[in-house]
Order: sequence, then structure tokens, then C-alpha cells
Amino acid sequence: MENSAVDLNTYVRTPLSDVHVTHLRTIGEVVAFEPGDVVVAFGEPSDTFFYILEGEAAAFDEVSGDRYGNATLGPGQFTGEMSFLSGGVAQLTNRAMTPLKAIKVGRPQMLQAMAAIPEMSDIVITVFAARRRRLIESGQAGLTLIGAEADRSISRLEAYATQNRIPFRTHALGSDEAKTLAERCGIPHDSGSAIIGYNSVLTDCSPQGLARRLGLDLAVEEGASFDVAIVGAGPAGLAAAVYAGAEGLRALVVDELAVGGQAATSSRIENYMGFPTGISGADLCTRGEIQALKFGSRFAVPRRVTGLRQMAGGFELTLDDGVAVNALSVVVATGVQYRRLPLDRLEEFEGAGISYAATELEARYVQGREVAIIGGGNSAGQAAMFLSNRAARVHLVVRGPSLATSMSDYLLDRIRRNNRIEIHYQAEVIELQGSTKLEAVTLAKPGIKMQLPLAGLFIMVGAAPNTRWLEGLVDLDSKGFVLTHAGHCTSRPGVFAVGDVRAGSVKRVASAVGEGSVVISSVWDHVMKVRENSQP
Repeated sequence: MENSAVDLNTYVRTPLSDVHVTHLRTIGEVVAFEPGDVVVAFGEPSDTFFYILEGEAAAFDEVSGDRYGNATLGPGQFTGEMSFLSGGVAQLTNRAMTPLKAIKVGRPQMLQAMAAIPEMSDIVITVFAARRRRLIESGQAGLTLIGAEADRSISRLEAYATQNRIPFRTHALGSDEAKTLAERCGIPHDSGSAIIGYNSVLTDCSPQGLARRLGLDLAVEEGASFDVAIVGAGPAGLAAAVYAGAEGLRALVVDELAVGGQAATSSRIENYMGFPTGISGADLCTRGEIQALKFGSRFAVPRRVTGLRQMAGGFELTLDDGVAVNALSVVVATGVQYRRLPLDRLEEFEGAGISYAATELEARYVQGREVAIIGGGNSAGQAAMFLSNRAARVHLVVRGPSLATSMSDYLLDRIRRNNRIEIHYQAEVIELQGSTKLEAVTLAKPGIKMQLPLAGLFIMVGAAPNTRWLEGLVDLDSKGFVLTHAGHCTSRPGVFAVGDVRAGSVKRVASAVGEGSVVISSVWDHVMKVRENSQP
């Protein structure tokens, strides 16, 4: 996002120093623009960094045709936002408002400079992150979703964009804004829902299709080689990526959905050291991603590893699009996923009233109405507290007779004192009702059955490890969790496991981060041995 001067002044008090600018001159070139010239093109790869020497530039939203904000970028400021680090596309257009001169630096040269000069890197990354955050909060993004409230494929893209912190805006079907944009993009008024990408209509409504348009899945190419492939981008995988990059290892992180994993869906984590007032899982994991990108780790999201086989000196990982990459070592950090309940019509209502996470996105659809959460762990408790601020009433459905052994005391105490949360012990949902969306459930308790009218049902029960792709390669326990020994090593040399996917792990974010950090020591030793053995 090429944003306004406000971002720099608000979030960074110290601009790039003369030493930094001198270095930019040595790795770039001075270019000139006339008023009206495009400096950064909306929807094009964000592969160039411009440091402004003279003149002013302003940001424009090409979808709406409006200028973004009233401020301008002037001397001492620079273009870019987080897409520059990730290799995505520009979120806004920057045009010269006056005759303009700037230092133009290519992305590879700029990333190398940032790695070599930490002080400059800190300034640039802080500005980039602030701009992305402001664009998300402003709701003035190029990606526009029309009809998320009626089209499940659109609502899933809305969830994907939210989880991956992709700026977007939504318009309801039939709204004036939707009609105006449809006319601008040549969409018939009666065509219903639509996805407007970057001044064009997206025909592929899948997360993969959106990722391709945003340039988010271009992180790997056929035959690419890495020191370590980290499978899973939850807290454990992110920590491993940060430490791998910091130690100079070439790291690739692969995740089939979003950076952050289940932790990113947590509305508030209050027992993570260093954040006394709490932090959302999404914010914590976003910071981890930024750190990993800063140290040079690469991300491929959404991509899924479908096969892993050992090769001479390392491993070959096959991704879901058929691309094969090589790595000297593999860190398995795929975590776990909530179990799907054996309920009739479950799949029919998934994404249409049934969710497996409670975030701002889901909360928006249940405002002022009743919801139910199935589960008795901390994730269910955090969701209950979060939703109680939006929903009229929250029903917490617990199979057992107590929460004392499954939920932290501080959380359980808050739930008991919250008059908007009702706990149903020894209870289970046995039936789902609704036409096109979930409207009610039947709840069974000892001796009685009752119907609960609901706007949403959140399922957070049990957990199954994501390890099917590892069967036959490493030893698993009877439940499918990866067995490890000293150094988080598995039964297969060169393959390591960290976080919730590991047998015997403590299912906490802090524990996952710790394991992801520590495992890199073992990875480093393995990679060094492989390199030594491969030398003639």
C-alpha cells in the first residue's frame, strides 16, 4: 500500500538517515516523473522501492476511482507496504502530483540492503506494517467482494482474506456501492455476487485463485532448493522460520490456508509473556511473519504438501499444484485441526452459520443474536468471552460435568461471572435446523431436549493431527501424533516435529513458539553435516 505522510509521522519519528540514503543511491538509480505519471501501478507486482528526493506523490484507489486520503508522500518518504516483502502486488496506485525525483531500487537489492543494515530495515518494516494495518482498517482496498452475505464462495474468500490480513472491502448485493462498481467494471446489474480483483472480475473464486491474482503463491518454483522446509505456519512454524532466517538458513514455509494457523483465530491471548493486556492471535502471528520475512524466509500460502520422500542428501516435497521443491531438512509444524462432529447437514451449514473460529468476521454476522459454542478448552472459553461482547447470549455446550480440568482458572472465572454466557454441562448438539443457513439447533441434556434459535454455531472440540502425508515416513503414535526424541528429532533423520502435532506436546502458543525456536539448533547441525558429506 502506498499510503500517506500520516503513516510515517505517526509510526516512525526517525526517517532514513543520510547513510541509508547514500547506500540506496549506490544500489539504485535516480529517476524522474512528470505530474500525473504512475510511480507505482495498482495490481502490478510490488517489486520496486522508491525513495522520494524531490516533489510529491499521492495514492489512488483504481477500483473506486477515488484518491486515497488527502496527504501526500514527499521528500524523505518512500513507497511500499507489506506486499513488497512478501512479493505480492501493489494495493494502490501512486501518481506524481508534481515533478518528482526518486531513487529507484529493485526488490532483490532492497531486501539485501535491509538484511545488511538492521537500522534501515526496522524503519522500513515499521512503516510497511503500519500502512498495511491502516489499509485493512480503512476498508478502502482494491479487492472488493460483492454479496458475501448470500454467496458461500464469496464468504469463504472473505474469511481467507481476513485470516491472511489481505485488505479488502465488501458490499451487499443491491447496494448503491455494488451497483456503481458493477457498472465501472462492466458487470450486469442482475449478475448477483462478484469478486472484483484489480479493476477486473475474478472468475476463480477459490483461495488459490485469489492468491495467484495477488501474487501470494509465487514464492516457490519447480526444483527450488532450501536448507529447511517448514510445513505449517502456526506459532511453531513461524518461530522456526524466524530463527532459521536469523541463522542464515534458506527457509521455506508452506501452509495450506493462512499464516498463523489456529492461533490466528484466537480473539485474545492473555497468558503470553510480554503482553500483559493480551494480544490477538492474528496480531501475534503477523508480527512473527514480518520477522521471518525480514530475515529472508519465504512463504508459500495457500499451498499444501501432498507428498514427502527422501532423496540423496535431503528430501523432495510435492505441493498440491504438482510443483516439487527440495530441502536438506524438514520441520513438521502442521498442528491440529478441530474435529468435525457427526451431525447431519454439517457440511451444508459450514460457512453458512457453522464456524470453527471466532474472529471479527464471524462476530459481525451474529451481532445482537444468540450463538452457541461446542467445546470446553481455552479456545472455546476465549471465543465465548469474545462473542459475549457482540452476541445477545452465548451458550457454551460442554460434554463433561465440569470445565475445571480443561480450561485455565482465570478464563473459567471470567466466564462464570459473565451474565451473557450460559454453560450447558453434560450436553450435546444432536440436530441442526435451517433452510439455506443455520437457524437453530437441538440440544440434548440429561432427561431433556431443547431447541436453541441461533445465528451461529462454533465447533471447538477435540483435535486431530495433520499427519496423513507423513504415514510410512516417520513414526506416529496411535492417534497420529508425531513421535519425537531429543532435539525434536523424529524417527527419520532430517525430519523434525514441533508444536501441537508432536506427541506429548503442551497445547499452548508459548510452548509452540519455544519448540519452533529451539528446533533450529538441531536443524542447523543436520544441515551442516549434510553439507560436509556432500563435499568432494
